[in-house]
Amino acid sequence: MFLSNKKNLKKVLLSLLLLSAFLKTYAYSPGGSLAYKEASMRIDSIKSLLSNTLIDKDTPVDTLTINRVNKLAAEFVNISTDSALFYGKIAISKSNIIKYKKGIADGMSVLGRVYTLDGMQDAALQNLTKANLIYIELKDDENIAFSNLDIGKLYSSISNYALAEKYTKQALAVFIKIKNESGIANCYNHFGLLFDAAGKSSTALDNYFKALYINIKLHDINASATNYNNIGTIMQKMEIYPKSMEYYEKALKIWEGKKYISGIGTAYNNIGEIYIAEHNYDKAINFLNKSMKIELDRDEKDGISIVSTDLGLCYAYKNQFGTALKYLLKALEVADKYKLTADKAFAYNGLATLYNLYGDYSHALYYAKSGNNTAKLLGDLSYRTNATLQLSIALEGLKQYGDALKARKEFDMIRDTLKSNALVQRLTSLNLEASFAEKQRTMVEQHKHQEELYQQKIQRQGWISVVFFIIILGMAIILNVYYRSKRKQQRINTILEEKNHVVLQQKTHLDEQTEKLNELNHLKDRLIAVLAHDLRAPLSTLRGLFSLLEHEGITQEQFSEMLPHVLKKLEYTSDFLDTLLFWVNSQMDNFRNSTKVFPVKNAITTQVNNYIEQAAEKGVILTDNTPSDIAVLADPNSISIVTRNLITNAIKFTQKGDTISVDACYMNDAVLITIKDTGVGMPEKQLRKLFKSKVDSGVGTNNEPGTGMGLLFCKDLIEKCNGKIWVESIEGTGTEFFITLPKGETIVMVTEGKLALVS
Repeated sequence: MFLSNKKNLKKVLLSLLLLSAFLKTYAYSPGGSLAYKEASMRIDSIKSLLSNTLIDKDTPVDTLTINRVNKLAAEFVNISTDSALFYGKIAISKSNIIKYKKGIADGMSVLGRVYTLDGMQDAALQNLTKANLIYIELKDDENIAFSNLDIGKLYSSISNYALAEKYTKQALAVFIKIKNESGIANCYNHFGLLFDAAGKSSTALDNYFKALYINIKLHDINASATNYNNIGTIMQKMEIYPKSMEYYEKALKIWEGKKYISGIGTAYNNIGEIYIAEHNYDKAINFLNKSMKIELDRDEKDGISIVSTDLGLCYAYKNQFGTALKYLLKALEVADKYKLTADKAFAYNGLATLYNLYGDYSHALYYAKSGNNTAKLLGDLSYRTNATLQLSIALEGLKQYGDALKARKEFDMIRDTLKSNALVQRLTSLNLEASFAEKQRTMVEQHKHQEELYQQKIQRQGWISVVFFIIILGMAIILNVYYRSKRKQQRINTILEEKNHVVLQQKTHLDEQTEKLNELNHLKDRLIAVLAHDLRAPLSTLRGLFSLLEHEGITQEQFSEMLPHVLKKLEYTSDFLDTLLFWVNSQMDNFRNSTKVFPVKNAITTQVNNYIEQAAEKGVILTDNTPSDIAVLADPNSISIVTRNLITNAIKFTQKGDTISVDACYMNDAVLITIKDTGVGMPEKQLRKLFKSKVDSGVGTNNEPGTGMGLLFCKDLIEKCNGKIWVESIEGTGTEFFITLPKGETIVMVTEGKLALVS
């Protein structure tokens, strides 16, 4: 029991981890959706295929499942690094069990990319290198190329541009060999990043446009947005801010449409930097805060450091020293902790700028030197430009004019170089854009030429079309024959189903008749028993009485005293026989022909008058409240018999001081007749048995006998008149019988000054 519970607990905990990892992805986009809709659909699709194979540790896992897990992990890399790590580690664990090398390598590739994003370079390099070796062993060219590119991006993140360029070139060579255009574009984009960092802006721009051309051709919108953003960065360094803003906004529009949060955060940061350069610090802070929220949600260290530096500069220029210092120190701390060299140089320059603005030249000199040394290590001219500028300002503030002049000359030299490069870059970008447009025009012409060749080919192959037409026609004839055969079979099946339905209906009808015969048989037995007992008893009593009288066994006075009791029994027996004989007659086929429209008061009043004295003998008040203008469509004799039975039944179960009332009224398209008494009522158990063949009648309040058959006859007669009968009773309070009958269409005529109801 303990082992079973422990196993179930593990399953529950693993399920919760899966749920937690999945739900984390909802924190990165507006409205609680995934980072972007396409990734959401792919992730949902993969998760539905995985089912419970990840949750149950004992479930065997095949290579297909592991591939799906790795695919799911890869989808999470740019959305939720925690989820990517979670699924990547599961894939590696499952792959080790079945010794699936490709699954291990794919999982390590995911872990390497995640560790790169999180600034864990050693762990990233270890995983990416192992994955690359496995791909080489498996001779998997495509994954060899991607792993080389990932290693190049890793070295780029730690500013080792030589190795970064080496691995990117290896990746490009393989992508070209296997004709993977998406991979080629990815390599060109990474080359752009490398040359940009090395201060070779023109070469960087050329590579960015090469990547953009391929991505547009492949309709890769997300990759195109990345290229637009990178081109905007080059324009920003060239201080062509309107053009830079144009490219940033292109990228932002695409990323917002795709709800790609990582890209949106980057675009917000870049637009914020443009506003800083234009001295619009409030707008800059607005965009930078939005970017910071996204980077914190994604736990993106590089983004957090860069945005923190930009915010620090904004507040520095707004003369808010404390806030500026807090952001700049945070930027430096993150960059130093995660070995982000470029971010560290940026933060150093930001701190030098802050202290120069506030006249603290000693601190400014320290951070300017640190920034300059780090920029030299990177080989980034843009960082060196700012560092040497802040260095000259700090030295001048400390009255070290010789060193300040030397730093100023270095600044002018670097700036002249950048300005020179800027002109070349601007011309290059314009030429590349023109070239790009020309290439698009050329592609349209090539497509048109190919279309003409295709039309010629269609004309040359006309005879092949004729052959295909004949084949298709033959297939159509075969399909038509098959269709007709299928339709014939369906018709036969339909007929068989109909016959089967008829047989089932007949069986149901027979079952109903059997049930009805059983009920009639039971009723017959009850009738025989009643006739045998209730008819013989009064006749035997009468015969005995006359026998005593004949032999003078009783006196005339005794005879007179006993005679009313005997007559009462005979009267009861006679009424029962009348009811029984009428009910038997009602079973005939022509009974319905006796229905007609008549005033219901005629039938009710006759019976009330017949039994008003009998009720009075028990001290019971019997009243008739039936209106004279209510007509029903029914059999008059049936209504009389039913009314008589219900009135006698009410008298039977009432006692001195009680009342019995008979009422009638219209209710929608029917007539409602009510016979109500204030007698002894009946319990719920007895109430449920009424109108059923197994009712046992009790004796009345003066020991009046009963057969229990009267209500059965009443129910049957009312239903034959298309009516309904039911009862409500409370023990000790009284009973109320209700009858509904069809309303009769009547005409009221005046005869000799009196109203008459005519059907």
